[in-house]
Amino acid sequence: MLNSEILQKIKNKFPDISIEETPNALIIPKSGLLDVARFLKDEMDFENCHCVTAVDRKDKMELVYHLYSTGNHFMLTLKTIAPLDDLTVESISGLWRSADWLEREVFDLFGIKFLNHPDLRRIMNPDNWTDFPLRKDFKRADFIPRPQSQGLNKT
Repeated sequence: MLNSEILQKIKNKFPDISIEETPNALIIPKSGLLDVARFLKDEMDFENCHCVTAVDRKDKMELVYHLYSTGNHFMLTLKTIAPLDDLTVESISGLWRSADWLEREVFDLFGIKFLNHPDLRRIMNPDNWTDFPLRKDFKRADFIPRPQSQGLNKT
């Protein structure tokens, strides 16, 4: 199946998504993420979830998922938006076990809660932390930022 055929089949099934051609990315409403993910796994043979991460856009959080279909030799990026006043999204860990720890990492570093996750707890930072270090507004009194480099001095 050609890349354009894969994207068109997905768009036909879910007309409310948007497609970014480069890279092959689907922009999915948050409420439809689980349905689209289930369709991709069950009917389009995307059997591997490589990555789950987030991007702090200051006014919203963008969740990014990288899926791969070995049968179609096709990598697909899913993107969905979580507004700052509702940092929750359905977990896809029930579809791909690899998403379990990846979602925990996003929760730990960005504070996005994955609904129906089997074990959503911090994975790197102390359990008693209330901060999320990859957010743009991260500030702590005990946090020492890396000094700015002056570059290499030529002698």
